[in-house]
Amino acid sequence: MAGLYSVPAGIRPAVRRFGPSLLRLAAGVTVLWFLGRQVGAAPFKDGLRAVTWQAVVAAITLTVLTTVCSAWRWRVVARALGVGIGLPGAVCAYYRSLFLNSVLVGGVLGDVHRAVTHGRRAGDVVRGLRAVAWERLWGQVTQAVVTAVVLLTLPSPVRPALPYILAGVAGVAGCAALVVLCAARRGRSRLTRTAQTVSADLRRGLLAPGAWPQLTLASVLVVAGHTATFVIAARVAGCTAPLGELVALLMVVQTAVVIPLSVGGWGLREGAAAWAFAAAGLGAATGITVATLYAVLMLAAVAPGAGLLLGDAVRRRRGPGRPRESGRPDPAPRTLEVARG
Repeated sequence: MAGLYSVPAGIRPAVRRFGPSLLRLAAGVTVLWFLGRQVGAAPFKDGLRAVTWQAVVAAITLTVLTTVCSAWRWRVVARALGVGIGLPGAVCAYYRSLFLNSVLVGGVLGDVHRAVTHGRRAGDVVRGLRAVAWERLWGQVTQAVVTAVVLLTLPSPVRPALPYILAGVAGVAGCAALVVLCAARRGRSRLTRTAQTVSADLRRGLLAPGAWPQLTLASVLVVAGHTATFVIAARVAGCTAPLGELVALLMVVQTAVVIPLSVGGWGLREGAAAWAFAAAGLGAATGITVATLYAVLMLAAVAPGAGLLLGDAVRRRRGPGRPRESGRPDPAPRTLEVARG
């Protein structure tokens, strides 16, 4: 009988470890396979052929601005939680995470790397993880709010369904807030401790008068920068839709990209673009071409992250030979300088 249970017992840890990544991989591949069956490979090839050096330069420039704003947002959150980080180090770490998100399954492993590395440097991995989680959540909530405002003010094929979507989001957010508030006031369970931590982070940190305006401004600038890059990709790809309608469609696509079910970002982005452009009468193939070109431009724009990771690897290989670094338990990049206090 022991032999009958040995296989499941060995498989179970592997499922817990690799299951989410395999699910994301399967979801991204499935979407791409379905799109390939429906429209063929031509739209993807058109997106690759449409790349121009002017578009690449524009994407790199906009990405520098959005990365600085993202790093600023992360720095504000980290300082609010007591694990501060300098802006230059935050920018370098963010470039690393953007590159890893662009080439790995799921689109979140770069953020995990950034959180753990910063947490080790700060001496508190848990707070490092919370800082990155709150920073990303704030950006995603801002993305959703800005998308809702855009869809309410600009023409869009999904505008009639927006009130129902907003009502659902508001209901879920209200229920979550109620659960957190109730759990924070009673009991000593794990859920209670988590609720108390979330409540403390919000009250004493993120919602402080000096923090939330900076977080909101940085997030709005990030959304604007990514949207501008998407508009450039659409125009270079030959999309002649009115600017207002185009921005509304691209905001919907960006909101869908937030869902971590992709292969280095590929999958849901192209699927959402195909649906949105088809609903607007512009053709699913046009949406896929625009999304493909955008993906190539963004990969070129976050390439500095690859250089930083390569530099980290070289320093780690040389590190053991240096007496002053051989005893350090944390091989994290030296660019993440933590400013305590």
